[in-house]
Amino acid sequence: MALFFDAAWYDGRLAERGLSRTMLAAAAGLSEVELALAFKDQRELSMREVSVFAELLGVAPAEAASRAGVRPPPASDAQRLTSLEARVAALEAELTRLKG
Repeated sequence: MALFFDAAWYDGRLAERGLSRTMLAAAAGLSEVELALAFKDQRELSMREVSVFAELLGVAPAEAASRAGVRPPPASDAQRLTSLEARVAALEAELTRLKG
């Protein structure tokens, strides 16, 4: 199955939230031209950009990625990252407790 940018889905989600493509571009740090190229499948998006889209639209990053024609990293990689982030947060909290 080929991946493609689902512009109609993105436009619908933006409309539901009272947002525009200009706002989506600004939130992700893209120019309007860069976003327009992505909407036409002429520019690849990074997972960071897709994650910003997901947050702004109130959807899971995996759905935003799929609708943007981007393959998200395998779930195992995402789970490892989440686990690592949780461990770092716990260590930082313990360090703060020990200092204070």
